[in-house]
Amino acid sequence: MRVAIDTGGTFTDCVYIADGQLRVLKVFSTPGDPSQAVLAALARIGADSPLDVCHGTTVGTNAMLERKGARVAFVTTAGFEDTIAIGRQARSKLYDWFAPLPVCLVPRELRFGVPERVSAAGEILRAPTEEELAGLADAVRACGAEAVAISLLFSFANSETELRVEEALRCLDIPISTSHRILPEFREFERASTIVVNAYLAPTMQSYLLHLEQRVAEQRAGGRVDVMQSSGGIVPAKLAALEPVRTVLSGPAGGVVGACQVARWAGFDCIVGFDMGGTSTDVFLTDASAGGAQLTSESVVAGVPISVPMLDIHTAGAGGGSIARFDAGGMLRVGPESAGAEPGPICFGRGTRPTVTDANLLLGRLDAESFLGGGVHLDRQRTEQMMHEQKGPLSTVVEFAAGILRVVETQMEKAIRVISVERGHDPRQFTLVAFGGGGPLHACTLARALRIPRVLVPAMPGALSAVGILLADTVRDYSRTVMLSGDAIESVADIFAELVQRGVAEFAAEGLQGKALRSMDVRYRRQGYELNVPYDAQSPPKAMETFHRLHRQRYGFSDEKKPVEIVNLRLRMVAAGEPYSPSPAKRGPVPGDGSAASHATRDVYFSGRFTPTRLYRRDALVSGDAIHGPAMITEYTSATLLPPDARANVDEFGNLVITFTEESA
Repeated sequence: MRVAIDTGGTFTDCVYIADGQLRVLKVFSTPGDPSQAVLAALARIGADSPLDVCHGTTVGTNAMLERKGARVAFVTTAGFEDTIAIGRQARSKLYDWFAPLPVCLVPRELRFGVPERVSAAGEILRAPTEEELAGLADAVRACGAEAVAISLLFSFANSETELRVEEALRCLDIPISTSHRILPEFREFERASTIVVNAYLAPTMQSYLLHLEQRVAEQRAGGRVDVMQSSGGIVPAKLAALEPVRTVLSGPAGGVVGACQVARWAGFDCIVGFDMGGTSTDVFLTDASAGGAQLTSESVVAGVPISVPMLDIHTAGAGGGSIARFDAGGMLRVGPESAGAEPGPICFGRGTRPTVTDANLLLGRLDAESFLGGGVHLDRQRTEQMMHEQKGPLSTVVEFAAGILRVVETQMEKAIRVISVERGHDPRQFTLVAFGGGGPLHACTLARALRIPRVLVPAMPGALSAVGILLADTVRDYSRTVMLSGDAIESVADIFAELVQRGVAEFAAEGLQGKALRSMDVRYRRQGYELNVPYDAQSPPKAMETFHRLHRQRYGFSDEKKPVEIVNLRLRMVAAGEPYSPSPAKRGPVPGDGSAASHATRDVYFSGRFTPTRLYRRDALVSGDAIHGPAMITEYTSATLLPPDARANVDEFGNLVITFTEESA
């Protein structure tokens, strides 16, 4: 049996296929040891056969956020030891003289230089002697490092010296991360930063993943563990333990995969994904004309640049557990601090500070009786009392709760504008796919604010990230810096062939057959940054046409006469995951009003006042049902809120497709 598990800040989601149907289970996360929640979820499934566990993990992410990684020794070319701290001299706040220095994970005493030189063309000009390498090993041993990051200046052009340094340090018996294996690309700072992050996470991730795989094998009499990468594909746990830098956005990547697949089944190719969880909100955009979910190699995680391929996800510190407070000037702020799983929101019975979840409860937007199938009791009286004590200058608790929602929804709206309007996309041409525990509660408000014409709420929205992990392909990414003129595009075929040969061999070692997807990073000559475009071996010049079009869309102009430069070649090897397609409703769509699913009427806060609102059980809705707002549709993993001007239709896959009246659109 294949099981997908996504560990989050508040809940750990478990999804699996039983009797041809997707099943979901939620348990509280165990931040001190995430594997406890994973093993508890597996135990509750109850199957006796060995399991293939696909895991979306936050262990690496949390280590970055909390600065609890390893003590890393950074080894680079002599004279360049401080590049890891100097960075690009980019200022987060241009006119703030007191802005903090860029984050550096390696203190000065842990930076070491190797006396070597390699030319930009890959010619070895100066090689370190054996005595110099032995001295380096002694110095690293003496500093008490727990991991080593090696990133020589031109290792992407010639890895021979870096291999020698790696061999000289093996005697230390600590994890070693080398740039020519993980990121053989130019830009020395970004490459070094990526390798340092890999080394920083290696001891923690190796201990966690290998221990988890052992426990799963013992508990389930066999089985294996695969891990979700930030790029949207899974890899074996042993490989993820060696290259943990590829897993720092593991959970959110599952959400992208799940949302894209569900939207594709429903017939929507252009989507804005909106994943609101307990700690944060992740948003992304998929444009069919651009080939689906977009990858980026220019990410910053917890203030540190990381240049391995990742799905292009923008994160805002706005989740169900985001804490509300008043600043020194009396302004209401929400997040980024979160109540998490411990102590959690006030309404869970342990928290003491107001959160977005508490505000939703007081405004009638959560059904206390059906929350997580009744498995979690929501204490409204305690919530109202504590929020009254902390409402600050506001006159009522209701005004306080409504203000919390306005603030957090403004933050989420801004995040969606970053990945849509600011990148040349018109939100009116997209469908908003809302998921996560809180996404469907706020989706209609955001869609109206951004003039997005429809909202899609998938089945099991609160566990869609785990569904994406379950459906994910096995993926391996390779890259190489080439620095070629656009006129030499025909010559890249031989280099791609080398990368494909390597990918095929590594997949074959795991008993897999993969499909090769080729792309290139392209820019106008003398530009500083590139755009990634697909490469078609049958018609290479198409890549240049695509580049000009994307450049015009992103920056507002293009110049087809200007010289073009091919910077990096990228190869993605993909082996299809476990096949699964949702079973449509047993009968075709039959017009209905969902009356069989309606079970109560309660007051819910809309547009400044409480309005009588019908409550529906989603599992009782059938294909063809149409529900008019105001309404709230509850289910095990989430709740969907329909304002008075919205209408939800249940499609053949059980999705809710929400549209608005013309006056409100």
